[in-house]
Amino acid sequence: MVTSLLMVLPLIVSLVYKEDCYISFLISMGVSLAIGFTLMVFCKTEDRVIYAKEGFVIVALSWLCMSAVGALPFVLSGEIPSYIDAFFETVSGFTTTGASILDDVEMLSHGTLFWRSFTHWVGGMGVLVFIMAIIPASTDRSIHILRAEVPGPIVGKLVPKMRDTAIILYLIYIVLTVIEIVMLLLGGMPLFDSLVHSFGTAGTGGFGIKSDSIASYSPYLQWVITVFMMIFGVNFNLYYLLLTKKIKSVFRSEELWTYIGIGLVSTAVIAFNIRDMYSSLSETVRISSFQVATIVTTTGYATADFNLWPDLSKTILLLLMFIGSCAGSTAGGFKISRVIMLFKMIKREIKSLIHPRAVGVVRFEGKKVDDPVLKSLSAYFAIYVACFIGIFLLISFDGYDILTNFSASAACFNNIGPGLGAVGPAANYAGYSVFSKFVLSVAMLLGRLEIYPILFFMSRAAWSKK
Repeated sequence: MVTSLLMVLPLIVSLVYKEDCYISFLISMGVSLAIGFTLMVFCKTEDRVIYAKEGFVIVALSWLCMSAVGALPFVLSGEIPSYIDAFFETVSGFTTTGASILDDVEMLSHGTLFWRSFTHWVGGMGVLVFIMAIIPASTDRSIHILRAEVPGPIVGKLVPKMRDTAIILYLIYIVLTVIEIVMLLLGGMPLFDSLVHSFGTAGTGGFGIKSDSIASYSPYLQWVITVFMMIFGVNFNLYYLLLTKKIKSVFRSEELWTYIGIGLVSTAVIAFNIRDMYSSLSETVRISSFQVATIVTTTGYATADFNLWPDLSKTILLLLMFIGSCAGSTAGGFKISRVIMLFKMIKREIKSLIHPRAVGVVRFEGKKVDDPVLKSLSAYFAIYVACFIGIFLLISFDGYDILTNFSASAACFNNIGPGLGAVGPAANYAGYSVFSKFVLSVAMLLGRLEIYPILFFMSRAAWSKK
């Protein structure tokens, strides 16, 4: 029912531009409301307490249903006639991936383009976090929903009440989005373009409205989007600490400094590597920094076809696809906090081989990391690798080269969008089979919800009454 209400905005946009696609939004809203109302009337339960099990199932099923219903406007308008293509595009939108099957995005109507980018903004912070922010009935047990939906290894409440945490997160999200819209407008970008690109940047999604993504916009606008991509890749807890004037805690953040360091070093190396491909130093730095920001934050916008860059630059970008940004941000990937803790675990194990009796302690952000957390991290890493291998193998039946399939798996699983080879920034995913598109859609959901909710949803334990 909330999904149908979210369609009001693209409906208004299509009416403003006098486009026929408003009919598809009206029908989709009617279908969605009818299904939601029917479920509310006939599917009631006496026990409404949400435990971890319920949290996983609620999140997984909600995202699947949102994507299934959200695809209807594309199909009904005839702009994406194939339902599996529309489902792929919608999942890519809600999961903030930005992978597309469209050959010519500029042929879409304004209403459809708005809906396509708005799904990024909704999925960025999480639609269930949004629901918790607006529904007074949210309880402290709703933390299980937040943990299942918000990316990162450690998710907690900013304030004692769960609903207040959701409200704080969304207020920060809205304010940052509005600031970016204003900055883009000041640079001469049209209002519609400013809105959809801000939605894509805030959700770190990357759906563009032009065939060349961001390349045709001015250097100022490209720098604004670069900066805001990096801003939305930061843990939102740090913004809350800034608001509460705990500035020292922010500057002591190990994850934040690692995130900034990775961005600066990657930009410098790539800029040096591609220095002969562009006319000036400023252009080289701007293009390299934009591509680093868009990949490390898993946004997916582009100002250059990095598929044509030297192998060193492409390798760095491929590695950044896996690393991702900070936990608690709207970005995807493995997360920098996990990478830091994994390296510290490796360091501890090497020390224990040299000094078997020594007691090794792993510290992160100045605090000791308990063994159960480290054990959970090791398990997540193993499952992460296993899922990636499975996705890579399943889509290999389509006959694309190894680089294309590897980067497509990485780009969808880590919610990035463009890959390398046949799915580079100047290409799309239209050539994959129906089966592979379904596999990649599941990969996007696995990556956005960080594996466990989807895997648990598909297990027998999720539906057992025990």
